[in-house]
Amino acid sequence: MADLDDIREGREFGRDRPADTIRFFLKGAAHLDWGLKARLARIFRPATGRTVMLAFDHGYFQGPTRGLERIDLTIAPIAAAADVLMCTRGALRSMIAPETGRPVMLRCSAGSSVLTELSNELVAVDIEDAIRLDAAGMAAQVYIGAEFEHRSIANVVKLVDTGTRYGIPTMAVTAVGKEMARDARYFALASRIAAELGAHLVKTYFVEEGFEKVALSCPVPIVIAGGKKLPERAALAMARRAIDEGAAGVDMGRNVFQSEAPAAMLQALNAVVHGGETAEQAYGMFMDLREPRAA
Repeated sequence: MADLDDIREGREFGRDRPADTIRFFLKGAAHLDWGLKARLARIFRPATGRTVMLAFDHGYFQGPTRGLERIDLTIAPIAAAADVLMCTRGALRSMIAPETGRPVMLRCSAGSSVLTELSNELVAVDIEDAIRLDAAGMAAQVYIGAEFEHRSIANVVKLVDTGTRYGIPTMAVTAVGKEMARDARYFALASRIAAELGAHLVKTYFVEEGFEKVALSCPVPIVIAGGKKLPERAALAMARRAIDEGAAGVDMGRNVFQSEAPAAMLQALNAVVHGGETAEQAYGMFMDLREPRAA
């Protein structure tokens, strides 16, 4: 067994040698079963190998945060413009119409709130309910370095094992505690651990310095979280840089539903991720399309 002595930081990431995608369009998925590949092809567009996810699962620990007070009024009208909807089963059943027709990345970890230690989670959805909801994927936080790191890893492992049994991919979501560094070294560590545990894709944060190494060192696709609300131009620039440096998509929430024009922002993100537009071109599109939400 490897120990903690003489751990050396990686440096040979093969920038000039892309991962093999000849047998399947996503890296790390060539040897998966048919059902897993079929669901991954719903999550990521085969034509581009990328995805624009709309995350609105925040209520499971934040409650009715701004922009999600009424999901039926803010999210449901724009849901069809996203490639994937990331949400809880409660929000899905109560406020998103099945005929929306978007694949669902089902939030499956929970058990804490903004009032308690966030890393103390459990698997909160049974695999049978995920199947019943036709989930394209299941998501759980992984808190590397946090107080309940071990429990969060066990949650991801459980989803990977049960999901693989029924052909449903697992997305590990790297979470950062209040006292933890938000840098490339940490996100490379957390993302690689998640992939080694069997996660089929990883959601992590973009960092200004070293993100390319985070993406290169993770053997499965990475999508970036939007994080806190940014000005629209800045959020689009972050998405553009992330894609250029190896991300396979974005999974944004607050930067869409807290935007002054959520529908326009979602279209602009699609232009960056799938259309190859620059951040400035996408921002111009946003400005042309925006119709500010009613006060």
